[in-house]
Amino acid sequence: MARIAGIDLPRDKRLETALTYIYGIGPTTAKQIVETAGLTENPRVRELSEADSARLREIIERDYRTEGDLRRTVNGDIRRLQEIQSYRGLRHRRGLPVRGQRTKTNARTRKGPRKTVGVKRTKK
Repeated sequence: MARIAGIDLPRDKRLETALTYIYGIGPTTAKQIVETAGLTENPRVRELSEADSARLREIIERDYRTEGDLRRTVNGDIRRLQEIQSYRGLRHRRGLPVRGQRTKTNARTRKGPRKTVGVKRTKK
């Protein structure tokens, strides 16, 4: 089992797909890494030699920010926005969409499940 950037890559998947299990590496970046490593075909992870996995590990550590470093950077950016009380920081703090989406309808992913608001009647 190949272990890159602190993540155990699934053995039975193709390398480009398996690399996307690492936080910060998407399909396009995975394709670039495989080309940079000089792997012409897209082998399965179990077919990698130790030299290949060492080359991949070295490329990722040298050229890309992944996992803990990237998470720390993103959280720091969000924290900075909240501290300077920018509009985006307030949206993050309130758990609302940050990038200008409508909230009258939709936005359920950020807002969570609907909370029904009822009307209390007074007894006659």
